[in-house]
Amino acid sequence: MSPLERKRYNNAMQAMDFATRLRAQRALLWSTQEKDIHMPRSAGFWNLIAKNYARKPVDDENAYRHKLEVTQTFLEPDMKVLEFGCGSGTTALIHVPHVAHIDAIDYSRNMIAIARDKARREAIDNVTFKTASIEDWNARGGSYDAILGLSILHLLQDPDAVIAKVRDLLKPNGLFFSSTVCIGDMPGLMPKFLPIAWTLRIIPYIYKLRETELMSKLQRAGFEIEYDWRNGPGRGVFIVARAV
Repeated sequence: MSPLERKRYNNAMQAMDFATRLRAQRALLWSTQEKDIHMPRSAGFWNLIAKNYARKPVDDENAYRHKLEVTQTFLEPDMKVLEFGCGSGTTALIHVPHVAHIDAIDYSRNMIAIARDKARREAIDNVTFKTASIEDWNARGGSYDAILGLSILHLLQDPDAVIAKVRDLLKPNGLFFSSTVCIGDMPGLMPKFLPIAWTLRIIPYIYKLRETELMSKLQRAGFEIEYDWRNGPGRGVFIVARAV
């Protein structure tokens, strides 16, 4: 076999392996969702990838650190905080020394299991991790001084309803921190490809937001934008909004 033929053979094998893995992943995702019809459609996806997600390094460490630092300039020791879509709990555990208590929720039970294990190993007792979606979270209006929704609004089918609920859960002058991928602002074919990938159930649902649309949604819900930042064109937008 010539070097060129070997290269073509290896590429074909890699492509076949990827296709096999993809079919297996989709089959497992469908079966996971069918076993629990009350779970959101993408919960099975996040349950499936939870361990790999928790081990994966942050894509842009500098941007992540910047958001953490900005957030902590607003936090106070007596604050009660909610984080929805908390994933494996990394951000909640970083912020919790700066506040009184954090309720951190995610609809992936496997993500929450990892988060609880982290808190247990670090002996942190002022954070509570629970399996729940923001839509189903049962808390009285005005319960929180601050709410974090990081890398989550673009994964919701009805972001307006969630933003309205966030506004209701906040105390007067409460803060909403969000970091959102605005697919509608991305260059190239990505905005067209992602809805197709979701339809094929390769990826979870992604709402085709634009930054200007997100700003309008926040303002209509009763928020005033205090800070917004984006680490370059096509990147996620980080917003600090205050309930007014």
